[in-house]
Amino acid sequence: MSVSEPLSEQRRRDVPTGTYRLQVTADATLDDAASLAGYLADLGVSHAYASPLLRSASGSTHGYDTVDHAHIDESRGGQAGFDRLVAALHEHGLGLVLDLVPNHMGIADPAEAPWWWDVLQHGRDSAHAAAFDVDWDFGGGRVRIPVLGSADDVEKLEVVATPDGPELRYYDNRFPVAPGTGDGSPQEVHDRQHYELVDWRRADRDLNYRRFFAINTLAGMRAEDPAVFEATHRLVLQLVAAGAVDGLRIDHPDGLADPKGYLDRLAEASGGRWTVVEKILEPGEELPESWRTAGTTGYDALAEVDDVLVDPAGEAALSALDTELSGAPVDYARLVHDCKREVTDGILGSEVARLVRVIGELPGIPPEQQTEALAELLASFPVYRTYLPDGREHLDATVAAVRERRPDLTAALDALHPVLSQAGTEAATRFEQTSGPVMAKGVEDSAYYRWARFVVLNEVGGDPARFGSTVPEFHEAQQRRADRKPRSMTTLSTHDTKRSEDTRARLAVLAELGAEWADLVRGLVTRHPLPDRPLAHLVWQNLVGAWPLSRERAHGYAEKAAREAGTSTTWTDVDEEFETALHAMVDAAYDDERTHAEIERFVARIAPFGRSNSLAQKLLQLTMPGVPDVYQGTELWDHSLVDPDNRRPVDYEARRRLLARLDEGWVPPVDDEGAAKLLVVSRVLRARREHPEWFDGYAPVTATGVAADHVVAFDRGGVVPVATRLPVGLSIAGWADTALRLPTGAWRDLLTGGRFVSDAEGLPVAGLLERLPVALLVRD
Repeated sequence: MSVSEPLSEQRRRDVPTGTYRLQVTADATLDDAASLAGYLADLGVSHAYASPLLRSASGSTHGYDTVDHAHIDESRGGQAGFDRLVAALHEHGLGLVLDLVPNHMGIADPAEAPWWWDVLQHGRDSAHAAAFDVDWDFGGGRVRIPVLGSADDVEKLEVVATPDGPELRYYDNRFPVAPGTGDGSPQEVHDRQHYELVDWRRADRDLNYRRFFAINTLAGMRAEDPAVFEATHRLVLQLVAAGAVDGLRIDHPDGLADPKGYLDRLAEASGGRWTVVEKILEPGEELPESWRTAGTTGYDALAEVDDVLVDPAGEAALSALDTELSGAPVDYARLVHDCKREVTDGILGSEVARLVRVIGELPGIPPEQQTEALAELLASFPVYRTYLPDGREHLDATVAAVRERRPDLTAALDALHPVLSQAGTEAATRFEQTSGPVMAKGVEDSAYYRWARFVVLNEVGGDPARFGSTVPEFHEAQQRRADRKPRSMTTLSTHDTKRSEDTRARLAVLAELGAEWADLVRGLVTRHPLPDRPLAHLVWQNLVGAWPLSRERAHGYAEKAAREAGTSTTWTDVDEEFETALHAMVDAAYDDERTHAEIERFVARIAPFGRSNSLAQKLLQLTMPGVPDVYQGTELWDHSLVDPDNRRPVDYEARRRLLARLDEGWVPPVDDEGAAKLLVVSRVLRARREHPEWFDGYAPVTATGVAADHVVAFDRGGVVPVATRLPVGLSIAGWADTALRLPTGAWRDLLTGGRFVSDAEGLPVAGLLERLPVALLVRD
């Protein structure tokens, strides 16, 4: 063992200086990830950051449907592949951050999920019954499973003999048969089981197991049970103890009954490893200080960076266009409320009904009033959830707001308020576990697809009603971040973002060219009319943001967006006529000569400004307080849309070649190839890894001159990032006399190698940003 090895291990277990997210799948295996270790080390990260690796449902492309916590997924490479990945990372001095999914288990195929199979076979007597959040008293002690095409399909069940005993089959769906219950007709056998196969349409109103959001094939787990925690985390904690896993990312903590208790237990069991949580904070919301976590996975940082690159002056033009297309001004707050009510009254009706059952009868309150009051509270909640006693003010404010808006519910609200305020009770906890899914499905997966004013803002963790921010507001946010959560993750793209960072960066230009965009859109919707004009506007924005993209990708996005919006077609009730018109509109982008030419011209017009925004936002994200993450492939331009579009294969050979050229001293142009972005990513990540002391503070750097509002700069304690904002306006007037107020003396740009001098008038920006729209300065 060399002297340096213990130091390397200690560095791996410290807070990462930069991570690189890898989506490990059957097509991009652990061995494929291992082959990237050298490239990631050259890029400058300290840790690879892997998607969930435990055994998941067959064919899973994401890994968030774990079926067995005791094994690394074999289709991704299994334990042997994992060991090879870790060995390769360690060989290059890199650590590993692992994504964990404690809230739910995949149950699409019960035969793949041993615990769920056992529960279905033995019911309440199963050794694993306590692992799942099942209301056994509702439904006569049977788990209701919504898989039948109709209630009559119970006649299509079959009993099949297997070496392990009889099974109940419904087409390709397999279910266990309880011991001693296999005689008789399939229907008689079914009636004796600890589960009931029901029409899939009943999922909206009378299921009796908690799900992840409204996904029937993801069953909620009770991680608050110490035995369940120990069993589901045993393998991962062994990997932590062995030095194979150095940090943890916790998926969907809002689904847990007790996130604080979970994080306490995890911190103790993991030895306090660096841990971040996938917590979506609403604007102004903070993580509970009592949580033992370094912070979030970075959606809050994403919003801060996006906002400062959006021109607030563009709001009027884009709002006017949206009003014209919608037929009236959109009341976004009302839209959100109504979307959330659709969720409480629809796909999450089973969860609301269970909450009513848990609360029980309220004296003097009719059941329908209780249900209505709960639905209104859930639809009006301003954040994803509370963590009582943390967040009590949100509950109190929501009760007051609903009481004012719905005086007819006053008695029900007065009765519910004390019940929902008692921390740790089942009623309060289940309300907390329900408000999050209502927010996610109502806002992220509905309202974001219905309000198309300016889709850059329609991002997870964002606020579409807030149109951009100022440079001072950005600095205030970063100083707050440095003070409160300096080890939190920052990000710009994830597997869940609605569109990639470069797509948003290009579309941000629309805020500066609102009139030009409005003229283009009016022509498009006139020539290719769609009954749902706001949806047409949404689709046109995304096509322009991702252009050029394949016809297949464009159709896939448009169809998903339309069904998520749910205004003209839905996943469960497809309107064929509307979707035919929608696809014809998408085809026009490729087949209509005039339309195709107009899109090409407009994209050519905004693309250079979009690239400037891309470099600016990447520099800001990589250098702001926190631990920066790079989503796979986004070190070059990546104009992706919502999943599965953002999970396409990455060409790493091209990235290796470009990085080698950069390391030979090449300063690339800002062109289609994207090497300029790779330059920014690699130079900042290397600086963070090699000189962490340079990133240990935060102080705004003042700009003076005619274009002072077009630059964002700050001093991290050793390096000064400088980024261009609002590039369209800048292109008209230029930098002129704009200068940065920096200490006098010589400075060097780590990106271009250029040397500059700051004197009594400051450091001129025009010379500094002559080659690139960003710079990373150190004292020379």
